Amino acid sequence: MSEDAFWKIIALFDWKKTGDDDKVMAPAAAALAKMSEADITKFADILAEKLYALDTREHARHAEEDADPDDGDTYISADGFLYSRCVVVANGREFFDKVLADPTEMPKDMEFESLLYLAGTAYEQKTGEEFDHVSPLSFESFSNVEAWKPTAQTRPGRFTGENVPPGNRRPS
Repeated sequence: MSEDAFWKIIALFDWKKTGDDDKVMAPAAAALAKMSEADITKFADILAEKLYALDTREHARHAEEDADPDDGDTYISADGFLYSRCVVVANGREFFDKVLADPTEMPKDMEFESLLYLAGTAYEQKTGEEFDHVSPLSFESFSNVEAWKPTAQTRPGRFTGENVPPGNRRPS
């Protein structure tokens, strides 16, 4: 699967069905299910790459009102930040490129968690089996260590220390 093919699948979302994520993604899932198992896996890997690229301190700063990723005492939901990055990808290549280049364009207080399950849905439609694949890059929040390097403004706090579970611990 090429990058262009990935974005063509995303472009199949039927936004007239907004409110029912499965129906929004149904045309994309059907098209992806017609592709090879290798293409479905590559789709999942490209999605992980896109979400990883958006996993930055600056994107988190603009994903929620009053989010301060430099303040270790400010809670930032790892899941919420992941799901808001899904919104960026779900809105297509042009929007993704714009937000990647300018984190201030990050949509606020929006989510599209269902995007995470698109490859699995397509794989199951194709094979009748569960999709058991882990992408080389993690899409989980705070996993892009380079983009979360502490700055001079970064202050440790209760959401950055060793007592915080790794999935919710921000680098400090």
